[in-house]
Amino acid sequence: MPVSRRLFIGATAAAAAATSLPLSAHDPKAPRPASVTPGVRPFELEEVPIAELQASMHSGRRTSKQLVALYLERIAEVDDRRGAVALNSVLELNPDAMLIAEELDRERSDGKVRGPLHGIPIVIKDNIDTADRMRTSAGSLALAGSVAARDAHIVERLRAAGAVLLGKTNLSEWANFRSTRSSSGWSGRGGQTRNPYALDRNPCGSSSGSGAATAASLAAAAIGTETDGSVVCPSTANGLVGIKPTVGLVSRSGIIPISHTQDTAGPMARTVADAAALLSAIAGSDPKDEATGDAARHIEADYTRFLDPDGLKGARIGVYRSVFPSSPQVRERMESAIEAIRSLGATIVDPANIPTHGKFDEDEFTVLLYEFKADLNAYLAGLPPSVKTRTLSDLIAFNREHAREEMPYFGQELFEMAQAKGPLTDKEYREALERGPRLAGKEGIDAILAKEKLDAMIAPTGAPAWMTDLVNGDHYGGGYSSASAVSGYPHITVPMGFVFGLPVGISFFAGAWSEAKLIRYAYAFEQGTRARRPPRFLPTADLSISDPAVEPEKVAVVAAVKEHCGM
Repeated sequence: MPVSRRLFIGATAAAAAATSLPLSAHDPKAPRPASVTPGVRPFELEEVPIAELQASMHSGRRTSKQLVALYLERIAEVDDRRGAVALNSVLELNPDAMLIAEELDRERSDGKVRGPLHGIPIVIKDNIDTADRMRTSAGSLALAGSVAARDAHIVERLRAAGAVLLGKTNLSEWANFRSTRSSSGWSGRGGQTRNPYALDRNPCGSSSGSGAATAASLAAAAIGTETDGSVVCPSTANGLVGIKPTVGLVSRSGIIPISHTQDTAGPMARTVADAAALLSAIAGSDPKDEATGDAARHIEADYTRFLDPDGLKGARIGVYRSVFPSSPQVRERMESAIEAIRSLGATIVDPANIPTHGKFDEDEFTVLLYEFKADLNAYLAGLPPSVKTRTLSDLIAFNREHAREEMPYFGQELFEMAQAKGPLTDKEYREALERGPRLAGKEGIDAILAKEKLDAMIAPTGAPAWMTDLVNGDHYGGGYSSASAVSGYPHITVPMGFVFGLPVGISFFAGAWSEAKLIRYAYAFEQGTRARRPPRFLPTADLSISDPAVEPEKVAVVAAVKEHCGM
């Protein structure tokens, strides 16, 4: 990782000076979960939420500079490919992170606090432009020297909110739209990212580095991007909360594209509260992205105000059984989660299957191929003259010329299929674009919500993480993402339990602009079940582990106690 010796020495010194200071605003002596892998020390910021980090800075026990130093030390220990764990999730560190933190500390000392993210270190996916000394490459060696001329709109908003951009995360190269048999989490520039729960397992793509880094507490939280599953899949595989917003709630300008119909950025965090705080920062209209033109009427200034532990009471929730994975363990976890949701006060409608299930997949693929060519060509054309790959055709040629580095395991079939497509005026594209979102949205999600009078729907987000296989590619085990992706509707995943020590999540989804109520439901489920556990960096999954499912009886007892105590 390109971090200067001066920066790292300064970071280590600051971390050492900070270690004697208590952190927790609630219980300074509260023990933090310890890792079990030899060579990995307990980390005092492990699992610490954003509000607690903020409280520690407000009280003077911590500074942003100290937080940055501690996270940099953690990255050097856990993420470096030469280390004991070699998670390989952070592609590049921000050489200015310390200076930014120092300036934010000065602002705080002068009485200026920008908001909940002031001084909070986060990481972002390496397909998001930053006008600084970091590069934006989508993981490709073809763009290894590309430095953006201006920040992406969401980066402008994050900086304005006071977040410290700690670095950029590895990803599935070109957001996993290069080959039909790729390995999620692999890029030519960064290599293979590993899953912190079992290092031989896959972190899922394409926001794989953002998922692994956040799960391992290498930063407070992360930003990923999704076209179909690339926020929610790495979130479920790494035991995180992931929010895929309504397309148009968050600007895509300055983000390397796949599809202007489906692309969006979204938060990935260890808690619903942290994800909601990040969403509050990045949501906003942008004249450079016409999809956000209607966003102002729907954006909430503060999504954390919907964090209601009783948020499921009175809700009517449908179960989308058509997408349940074949894994009996995942099905068991899901059945327990359904009972937990019922115990938390919701009415369950089961089944409540989308009537157009499976009917929009071909249209989605057609739209993505056409839009990838058009949108990527437009992005590449706007890069500085120093970047020589100006078109998708140029990238295909580059990969052939650098096949040993770029294509040692899988090819570029999707690139070639997209290149063969015509312009966006083609009849094939226009018909697919009209049909797919309609089948997924109006005649799909909207139809079943209206028919069953539902507030939202649930489904398993995915199967447990598969073993990384560079020979054969990914082994996706099924789950939910496509209907929300094709329709452009919001989707939130929350940890719901474990299978042999590997995390699995539950999806909450509904119609357009429903982020506020989905956050309410997701938070109530999270607080009622407390399913997340930190990773232990095991070399492989422990098949002797017996992972208990969520026990709805305990959920009901907790709810009854809270009600009795007036909580």
